[in-house]
Amino acid sequence: MKALFLAAGVWMAVLGVAVLWRMWRGPTTADRVVALDAVNTLTVGGMVAGAVWLKGTWLVDVAIVYALLSYVGTLFIARTLEREE
Repeated sequence: MKALFLAAGVWMAVLGVAVLWRMWRGPTTADRVVALDAVNTLTVGGMVAGAVWLKGTWLVDVAIVYALLSYVGTLFIARTLEREE
């Protein structure tokens, strides 16, 4: 079971680096917003995996709140981008 969590953690780290690169080098603002949303999704997944690893439910609660705030933030950014165009 530990090997599975280690493999998942390594894979999420690789994906995180790739997404951060896209957020840094993204040619358009929309690419950067999508990359930010992907980073937030990876963060929530990491929190849930950490909750399973630690066998605690408090981290799931934090992940749910973080996911809701991430969703609201993405909507706010999308609305701001729509007004600029």
